[in-house]
Amino acid sequence: MRIILTALWLSAAVPGGRSIINVPAGAGLQDAIDRAVPGDVILLARGATYTGPFTLPAKPGDRFITIRTSGLTWPGTTRVDPSRARDFAKLQPSSAGAALRTAPGAHHWRVQMLEFLPAPNGNGDIVQLGDGSNAQRDRASIPHDLVIDHCYLHGDPIKGQKRGIALNSAATTISASYISDIKAIGQDSQGIGGWNGPGPYTIENNYIEAAGENILFGGSDPAVAGLVSEDITIRRNHLAKPEAWRDQRWQVKNLFELKNARRVLVESNLIENNWLDAQAGYAIVLTPRNQDGACTWCTVEDVTMRGNLVRRSGGAISILGTDNSHPSGTARRFRIEDNLFVEIDGQKWRGSGAFLLIGDGPSDVVIQHNTVWQTGNVVEAYGGTKNRPVGIPGFTFKDNLIFNNEFGVHGADRAPGMDSLNAYFPAAVFTSNAIAGGDCRLYPGGNRCLDRASFASQFAAPDRGDYRLTASSSFRAAASDGTDLGANVARLYLILGLRLP
Repeated sequence: MRIILTALWLSAAVPGGRSIINVPAGAGLQDAIDRAVPGDVILLARGATYTGPFTLPAKPGDRFITIRTSGLTWPGTTRVDPSRARDFAKLQPSSAGAALRTAPGAHHWRVQMLEFLPAPNGNGDIVQLGDGSNAQRDRASIPHDLVIDHCYLHGDPIKGQKRGIALNSAATTISASYISDIKAIGQDSQGIGGWNGPGPYTIENNYIEAAGENILFGGSDPAVAGLVSEDITIRRNHLAKPEAWRDQRWQVKNLFELKNARRVLVESNLIENNWLDAQAGYAIVLTPRNQDGACTWCTVEDVTMRGNLVRRSGGAISILGTDNSHPSGTARRFRIEDNLFVEIDGQKWRGSGAFLLIGDGPSDVVIQHNTVWQTGNVVEAYGGTKNRPVGIPGFTFKDNLIFNNEFGVHGADRAPGMDSLNAYFPAAVFTSNAIAGGDCRLYPGGNRCLDRASFASQFAAPDRGDYRLTASSSFRAAASDGTDLGANVARLYLILGLRLP
């Protein structure tokens, strides 16, 4: 029977020199993968399950080989919905390894409209792109030009799953996919995690759900000397943790973390639901980590975060300048602009409720045109000693709308306001902000402080989740650049595809 099926694979050709290789249920998918040539399309039977591991080999040529479910189409760039993915062909991991993995040097493979099932015991990775081990030590062997598109990957609802996609390749796109139930007990779990691949990466229009870190770059020392994951675009994704996971056994950390990355754009994402558990509850964590002591070059730098909605978290952003355990590079050049942070609530989600925790000397941090509704301080700074604090040079904080709350800008062992700014932020630019409940005598000139009720009245309906400015708001055209203070909320909601209340 297998010989007959092989003949079927080779018999269907289409114009343009490519073949359609049909792999019925029960047939050998790895044989089809091995036989395919650039430009071929491998079609898997609707609803059939194929048990891996399956390995994508290196082949000559620069035309993509595509593996997808037969007889299905998906509308344009519409993100996969699990309820509509039930007819996808399914790839199953096994005790021998991930459902899908790459051989050294593999390239130009595209995977579409497939469901990836959890590993039987919930350990390991569902998909491995590249190799995170010492076996991948030189750049020439790193797989590249890989695409995961319109796929559904998920862990087991009871057992969970250590990792959805281990991203240790180069030139990879993950798009319009749905990753869920990635969670683990007593260890980290990641929807997408990479540490031994150079990039570039495009992660766009996905739903990504994980208990540990929804997306993580770094966290283990790369085997490739000098490697920093670079040129990463994370756009129009929904990163979330189900509230049902609260107070359960799953180890929760954050929604997005960088430990070794450079030139990263985080744009137009919905990022929500995070609480104090195995970490302090900050949604976004940017922290160079020489995790195992061998990555002295590990750094986080040139990060832009704009047009995002971050909500329902015990804290907003944590930035650490250097690794506090091993020597590392220094974090630098961050731009956080035109974002909406709401329901940053230390009581509800546990945590400090602060907007920004920053310390140990990152440099060139620009925070501009953000709208922030938080219950904790504006900034909490730390590093060094009372008499010799570690400075954070090149700090700019302007055109923001934010609550002062208890201490506003506060450095460890310092008084709030100017004392903290002078100690931790030498030559900082702190101006053109509107601070609810603040005392502007504690801050440099050019800021506006008003009571909480007056601040809230400038917004359309914050009690119903509408954080647009009213037509008559005094925050309009009040920024240093002549535009409105805070984020452009209407544009942000439009791009995210969210309806205003």
